[in-house]
Amino acid sequence: MAEKRERNYNWEDPMKGAQAAKKMSGMAYLQSILDGQNPPPPIARTLDFEPVSMEEGKAVFAVTPAEFHYNPIGVVHGGLVCTLCDSAMGCAIHTQLAEGVGYTTLELKVNMVRPITAKTGRLICTGVVIHVGRSVATAEARVEDEQGKLYAHGTTTCMIFQ
Repeated sequence: MAEKRERNYNWEDPMKGAQAAKKMSGMAYLQSILDGQNPPPPIARTLDFEPVSMEEGKAVFAVTPAEFHYNPIGVVHGGLVCTLCDSAMGCAIHTQLAEGVGYTTLELKVNMVRPITAKTGRLICTGVVIHVGRSVATAEARVEDEQGKLYAHGTTTCMIFQ
């Protein structure tokens, strides 16, 4: 019989943050997560990634790939990289939104350029705004290791809710 592995984690009520977000600019809300005033979203705990920094038009996240991220062929599942890029690009856009303005991803395109395993080490995903308009925003992301080697890159289109 195969050796069983186990992983436990916890999260806070995501609605606390969602309610706070409605009363803050995007930048102020994201900074409140970094400062510990509002909880990180449950997806960050589920996939074990973290926000690193936020500034106007830019969001940085990090993850250290682990065995629990693996797909059936023994490498990190592309969904981890897509979620990391979606988070960084969406938050980069969010930093430029005013109080009460929301967004959602309409389209996501991610190119993986090399395999990722638990031996890869910490990856940094940087999302940068390309354009924020009244109803549509776009951003791009790069996933690199700590030496700057590219593992993936992507783009997004988001719908803005005024």
